[in-house]
Amino acid sequence: MRKASRLFEIIQILRLASKPMTAAAMAETLEVTVRSIYRDIAALQAMRVPIEGGRGIGYIMRPGFDLPPLMFSVEEMEAIVLSLALLDRTGDEELKRAAKSVNQKIAGSVPAPLRQAMERKALYAWGSVAQSPAGLDLGLVRRAIRDEQKLVLDYRDELGRATERKIRPIALIYYSQTANIVAWCELRQAIRNFRSDRVENCEAVDAYFRGEGDRLRQLWTSEWLNPPAAATA
Repeated sequence: MRKASRLFEIIQILRLASKPMTAAAMAETLEVTVRSIYRDIAALQAMRVPIEGGRGIGYIMRPGFDLPPLMFSVEEMEAIVLSLALLDRTGDEELKRAAKSVNQKIAGSVPAPLRQAMERKALYAWGSVAQSPAGLDLGLVRRAIRDEQKLVLDYRDELGRATERKIRPIALIYYSQTANIVAWCELRQAIRNFRSDRVENCEAVDAYFRGEGDRLRQLWTSEWLNPPAAATA
């Protein structure tokens, strides 16, 4: 276990303990040496974490101490770094801006050892970057999914035929080349996938399907187990 993760775990152990915890007990829990625990306790005390006690009698956390709003292990921080990097590969401009904002907020909230995991730039998401769809704001689609609001699409199918569809969007699938809107199509009266790069225009309409989103997602996922005959949008 890395030191930053260990410091976090020691704080958690002491915050939840109902009696003094010895270094030996913490060392056994974390599978490290007692000497490592002594060094970690000293490091935490130097960072003004209110730990009291000593060798032989155990350690306690003074009441009132709480963790910062954002506290992660190093592995969790690396998962966040990679997830944010993967978001940057999508064509969703709003999510890309949100990812940068998340990165800045986390970097400004976590202790220095965890901040280093974000700044060392050792994890990368490789591959092609999806282009932002010209006729569609993916942020609008995500809001429509949350609000259970209907959308009207000007859409071209795989043969280039133009059509207008009123849909009830229930999910977005992000691929390396494009994103697919999963929706109930009112024309086809079935679940359909719409490629975002084939949408020429998209508008939200003053009509909703509130209370139906979860049911439609269950219908969609049930089709994975019992797929119907292949159908296009």
